[in-house]
Amino acid sequence: MSLFLLSFFLVYGSMHAYALLKARSALAFGPGTTLALLPLLAVLLCAPILTYSLSRNGHESAARAVAHVGYLWMGFLFFLTWLSLGTDLLRLLLRVPVRFGIAADAAAVLAGRTAYLCIALLSVALSAYAIVEASRIEVVRVRVVTDRLPASVPSLRIAQITDLHLGLVHRNGKAREVAAIVAREGPDLFVSTGDLVDGQLDGVAELAEILRGIPAPRGKFAVLGNHEYYAGIDRAIAFTRKSGFTLLRDESVTIDDAVRIAGVDDPAGARFGRTGAPSEAALLGNRPDGRFTLLLKHRPQLDPAGGGKFDLQLSGHTHHGQIFPFRLLTRLAYPLLAGDHPVPGGGILHVSRGTGTWGPPMRFLAPPEITVVDIVRSAPGDPG
Repeated sequence: MSLFLLSFFLVYGSMHAYALLKARSALAFGPGTTLALLPLLAVLLCAPILTYSLSRNGHESAARAVAHVGYLWMGFLFFLTWLSLGTDLLRLLLRVPVRFGIAADAAAVLAGRTAYLCIALLSVALSAYAIVEASRIEVVRVRVVTDRLPASVPSLRIAQITDLHLGLVHRNGKAREVAAIVAREGPDLFVSTGDLVDGQLDGVAELAEILRGIPAPRGKFAVLGNHEYYAGIDRAIAFTRKSGFTLLRDESVTIDDAVRIAGVDDPAGARFGRTGAPSEAALLGNRPDGRFTLLLKHRPQLDPAGGGKFDLQLSGHTHHGQIFPFRLLTRLAYPLLAGDHPVPGGGILHVSRGTGTWGPPMRFLAPPEITVVDIVRSAPGDPG
């Protein structure tokens, strides 16, 4: 068993065991009910693995059904777990200093049937809200004033999507919504910063056509994320190109002698045998005079040797934690979690919250976004 699967079953299995123990304690059901629930919980626990197996063996409809049920359950269980843990911590705080009186009575109430049912109902309500939040894509606007555009290009608009995770859960409806929003913004350039796809890529020709139809007169460019490798790199690359994107794999292009676009592959590629890529600093080289340098990079990490070599980096990957309070853990790995961040040596890093979802089709306090960047040439004498 791989380390990933071992970790998955340890963490996710513990959540199921904890939920079962909490329900049994609060609702006081006996061994018979417990044994009856075990097969159901086992199926729900294994739903992500079952989804993967079904999709790999060509059973797409069954895989989609299992994915929807399994991932909705995963989101609900996440809310139930952290609300229950918060309640248990509060009970502990109430019981430690005082073992009698009001505090002890409150601790007893929090352990009872009514409190558990309230937590379960709140988890359902939060799950429903999170589904709605995930469906409402926000347009986040970024304005960059620079002296690094030539007079022939006084302004440039870029639309960024990232972490769309098209696959079993997000399909044509999501792609059409994204296409409509991007088209309405009228970008000169349209970019994808990774995780465009997720899971097995069967029957996605229409998805590619929807994305291909998005107008972007100065071009469409994409880089790979980690999920392109998980989905199957060859198919992911083929889908990205069929969607109209020029894929940048540790390479750069110059558009209209005005904008240099560099794109780097995701580090996940090293685990799948990709070697020999140049360093980010070597790829960027020195910033050319009179050209704006845009860096597309899936993960919001800064190369210390790359400072001052680009004007704007667009990234994603973090989902802003997707479901709070998971953001607190995500921030430990990626301190530059979302929004705009100045880069030492010059430049800006914008980290998108992501356009889709991974796993549960839910977001809580982390709404999805499409980023629209307006790059404007500064007037002579204005700070660039």
